[in-house]
Amino acid sequence: MKNLKSKSAIGAVKARPATVSRARTKPKTVYSKAEIEEIFRRFSIQRPEPKGELEHVNPFTLVVAVALSAQATDAGVNKATRALFAAADTPEKMVALGEEKVREYIKTIGLYRNKAKNVIALSEKLIADFGGEVPRTREELITLPGVGRKTANVVLSMAFGHSTMAVDTHIFRIANRLGLAPGKTPDEVEEQLMRIVPDHYLYHAHHWLILHGRYCCKARKPECQRCVIADICKSAEKTNEIPAPLVELPAQVI
Repeated sequence: MKNLKSKSAIGAVKARPATVSRARTKPKTVYSKAEIEEIFRRFSIQRPEPKGELEHVNPFTLVVAVALSAQATDAGVNKATRALFAAADTPEKMVALGEEKVREYIKTIGLYRNKAKNVIALSEKLIADFGGEVPRTREELITLPGVGRKTANVVLSMAFGHSTMAVDTHIFRIANRLGLAPGKTPDEVEEQLMRIVPDHYLYHAHHWLILHGRYCCKARKPECQRCVIADICKSAEKTNEIPAPLVELPAQVI
């Protein structure tokens, strides 16, 4: 199953949601503007077109997939939703399918009973309040059952091309571990990152950070020896096994 649409070239500036603004107070980062610019420059070369790993075919299936991904892996969600979305890829079809059958499709996912209930409830609300269409604002998206700020940010970015920062466990860990945008809550980290990430890198930034945390700066054992920003990183957890400073990087995709 393919993602909804491909993204634009490296560094393209996408629309920033009207609800997002950059505060004037000094960000809590340990990096200079030049260092932050270089960090995201390297990410942009490493993964020119980063994409979310949740499979979907339209904005509705994206909302459902992201809502199901809470406390679950993308791979696990994809395995369950391939058959589900083949049977129901619109709110109307999902409601017709019913909660019991949705549970059967997603029973391999954690908290599947409550998630099935939310999938039906959000589908009903989309039909009743939004004519069966996924709304395009964060304020409206978070009114859907099972949809919080992170899910709304993912949908705004991947479905509608907004520059958002969907702070998941990987981004929260990296922002604090590296001292890039420390915060005690996901909302605080989001606010910090929205202040410091250069505009021309903001659209892809959340995917770069997620993929970096998932495949390199891992929770239990960060792989500093293969990190593209190891020589810039100021984490207290950084190992001594780091590569020499990199001036340019070949394109590579994980």
